[in-house]
Amino acid sequence: MTDKRSLRTDLRARRRAASGSIPAWPAFATLLSPGLIVASYVPVGGEADPAALETAALAAGCTLALPHVVDRATPLSFLSWIRDEPLVDGPFGLRQPAAHRDRVTPDIVLTPLVGFDRAGNRLGQGAGHYDRAFAAYPRALRIGIALSVQETDQLRPDPWDMPLHMVATDREWIVV
Repeated sequence: MTDKRSLRTDLRARRRAASGSIPAWPAFATLLSPGLIVASYVPVGGEADPAALETAALAAGCTLALPHVVDRATPLSFLSWIRDEPLVDGPFGLRQPAAHRDRVTPDIVLTPLVGFDRAGNRLGQGAGHYDRAFAAYPRALRIGIALSVQETDQLRPDPWDMPLHMVATDREWIVV
């Protein structure tokens, strides 16, 4: 078994070497309805860009939100966001809404991935922010966003890991 640190290094290298974009999969559009809150993210470090999914959400009348990170220990929150609204610098090189924006409860969480498998297991950055967010918002639909080269069969979930419901890649829409 590969340790998570080595696996992250390998999967990040794969991601950097790859290209591709995440389309607005028709299956995603079927999940949307006016008034839903879709939490997205601003990609950093080569993360797959969820922009096409955000566009689909807006076209369906959804509200967008972005994660707001304070530090490694504080659970992330989701703040409302109007696309193209200026963002502020956050920790870890993140771009996020200013702290005065409204805190919201997401219905759908688009989650950046370092790696994933077909069982819905995910490998994130390692700080546990999304693990804690999933526990805080257990009813939210969890959709991982990644390039297809980030798929691996080497993931071994920890007891606290909550699996994804779906994964959107540049090549396919995966329902777990």
